Amino acid sequence: MSIYDLEPFDMSALKTYPLASRPSKVSVADFATPYAGGSFSAFLSSLPKVLAAVELLELARRVREARSKDRPVVVGLGGHVIKTGCGPILIDLLERNIVTAFAMNGSCLVHDFEIAVNGGTSEDVDATLGSGQFGAAEETGRFLNDAAKAGAADRIGLGEAVGRAIASVSPAHSSSSILHEAYRARIPVTVHVALGNDIPHIHPNVDGASLGATSMRDFQLLCSVVAGLDDGGVYLNLGSAVILPEVFLKAVTVVRNRQRLEGFTTANFDFIQHYRPLTNVVRRPTAGTGRGFALTGHHELMIPLFAAAVLDEP
Repeated sequence: MSIYDLEPFDMSALKTYPLASRPSKVSVADFATPYAGGSFSAFLSSLPKVLAAVELLELARRVREARSKDRPVVVGLGGHVIKTGCGPILIDLLERNIVTAFAMNGSCLVHDFEIAVNGGTSEDVDATLGSGQFGAAEETGRFLNDAAKAGAADRIGLGEAVGRAIASVSPAHSSSSILHEAYRARIPVTVHVALGNDIPHIHPNVDGASLGATSMRDFQLLCSVVAGLDDGGVYLNLGSAVILPEVFLKAVTVVRNRQRLEGFTTANFDFIQHYRPLTNVVRRPTAGTGRGFALTGHHELMIPLFAAAVLDEP
C-alpha cells in the first residue's frame, strides 16, 4: 500500500473521439513511391510530399520563377563547397543563366584559386601546423596578394581582380574555377575577407590596405546586387556559417536605408544549421515580406540534388 495520501488520477472518464474525425498532418497520399528508374523528374516526383522534400522542390521552383521574371539568383559561398567538388555544378548554373552573381568568403577565394592553378586544394593542417608551414604555399599567397594590390590600384573589387589575374595566366584547370568562369562571363563575384582569417594574410607580400580597399569595394558591389533581389529575387547561402551571413545582413540594411527591398527568397544549405545563417539569412531579412528556407545535408549531396531539381522539375 502506498504511503502517499494523493491518489493516481482517474483515467476512466477521459473523453475520446473517432480517429477519422481528426485532421492529420500526413496521409498515405503524401508518402514516397519507390523509384522505378527513368528520368530525374520521375525521381523527384517519387519523393515524399513532406517537410524538407517539399521545401527543396518549392525553393527550386522559386529559383526558376525568379529567372523567368529576370530577377537575380545570388549564391553566397563558403570554402567547403569548393573543397567538396561542387564548383562545376555552380559553374553550370552560371552558364545556364540561372545564377547571376556570387559572393565568397576568403576561404572560398583560396580554394577556388588553387583548383584553377593546381588542380587540387585543401592541405593537411595537422601535418603542417607544428612546423609553421601551414598556409605557406608560395604561389597562393603571392598570386592572391599581388592580385589584390593590382585591384586596389585599378579601383576594382577583389573578386574581379583575382578573376582577371587567373584569366591572364590561363591555368590548366581554369574551367573548374568559379572566379575564372564568372570573370569570363562578366558575372559579378564579390569577396569578403576578415584580415588574418585566410592563408594569404600570413605571406610576406600581404598588403592590408589593398585587401581592405578591394573587399570594401566588393561589399558596396554586393549591396547593388542585393538591391536587385526586390520583388522575387533569391539569395542562397551555401556553406558559410559566419562571414557571409553577417555581410548579407549588412547589405540588406544598407539597401533598405535607401530603397524598398521586399518579397524575396533566401535559403541556407549546410550540414549543420548555425545561428547566424538561420537568423541573418533565413529569418530576419525575409520577416513579414518573403520566405526563408533551411535545408540540412552534406554539400556534395544537397547542392547537386538541388541544382538538378532546378533544371528538371517534377
